[in-house]
Amino acid sequence: MSGKKQCCDTETEFAIPVPECVFNIILMSLFILNQLYFSIQYGIDAVLQYCNNPALDTGPSPWKSNEIIVNAVKIGVVAVSSFYFFRMVINEMDPTKKQKKELKALAMKKLKTLEIKMDSFTDHEMSIASHLVDPDDITVSWEHIAGLDSIIKDLKQTVLFPISHKAMFANSKLTKPPKGILLYGPPGCGKTMIAKAAAKEAGMKFINLDISLLTDKWYGESQKLVAATFSIAGKIQPCIIFIDEIDSFLRARSSTDHEATAMMKAQFMSLWDGLATDNECVSIVMGATNRPNDLDPAILRRMPKRYAINLPNVEQRKTILELYLGPKERVSKNVNYDKLADKTDGFSGSDLQELCRTASFRRINPEFIRKCDEASASSTKATFELPEITMQDLEITIDETRKTSLGAKPRVQASNSIANESDA
Repeated sequence: MSGKKQCCDTETEFAIPVPECVFNIILMSLFILNQLYFSIQYGIDAVLQYCNNPALDTGPSPWKSNEIIVNAVKIGVVAVSSFYFFRMVINEMDPTKKQKKELKALAMKKLKTLEIKMDSFTDHEMSIASHLVDPDDITVSWEHIAGLDSIIKDLKQTVLFPISHKAMFANSKLTKPPKGILLYGPPGCGKTMIAKAAAKEAGMKFINLDISLLTDKWYGESQKLVAATFSIAGKIQPCIIFIDEIDSFLRARSSTDHEATAMMKAQFMSLWDGLATDNECVSIVMGATNRPNDLDPAILRRMPKRYAINLPNVEQRKTILELYLGPKERVSKNVNYDKLADKTDGFSGSDLQELCRTASFRRINPEFIRKCDEASASSTKATFELPEITMQDLEITIDETRKTSLGAKPRVQASNSIANESDA
């Protein structure tokens, strides 16, 4: 059985499980309620009889006193049993029980790997901890990013260095890392890669916050999950809370916002930089977006460091191509990187990566496939070296990419109107 509830602009779909023993649960519930009713009624009658006893002046009857105590104990036992029984039934009928159990197991595994004590973690914090990323497990480093040297240099100087040498700036109120960093620009230009590389470089815990994790069908649970996000960040600091496509969550507030969404935004901003915020806590909220102008002004205020990651220029495209067609790849000497950089105007970093990947498959021609298949079918274990990637392979791939809808129109540069600093 499933149901769908729609309110304003939000639509929530949930499943109602129907277990096989549902009738047994109903019958048992009715039985317990029946026993509770008669026990209470019997106890009230016993109390009334005792109070109306003419022999009350000569002293209470031991038998009736014992009867009242026994009935009171019965009522207490039935009431406590009913409370735990109905709580168990509600938990069993929770459609998210299995998901919460899996998230808790995943969180315990990650916290154990990071050698973090789990004694003081609440259930909501364990749900957030399931999205923790160990900096040693991050495979992206500064060496994997090309063409953004000025932004990387500024990040190292103004963000990573104060975190790595916190004791040096303990007495300074100015030389502190920012509470928020905004990376904005067209898709595929390296925003997420910069966030990962920054966490790895500084050895910071990385919470890849999934917005769907903060939404819950129970009223008030979303606010508790938001609070858990910042409380766990304080416990495992230094920490980066990364929100990809941050405009989908913290867009400009309006009177048409759903009540739950508005409360969640307010809670997030209050804990991020509010009255009770610990200024000594080293936790940074880093967001990436393609639509910076859709963000709420209060969010932009909390993100003083803003970097416009625009489409790469000619020199940057050349650097990116040299990175992807590096020493580990067999590339022909006739490849002209300057010419390729000129022909790939409007390509993003991910477009250039896909260009190199597609071109690398062009060297696998039918003749090479036939030789490999014959060698596999025969008893001889001959090995063949991959052919070189030629200039022709790359040029053909560029022309085919231009014919597609993705490469037909030139990309629009990211607006610098909201940035107080742009190093791209």
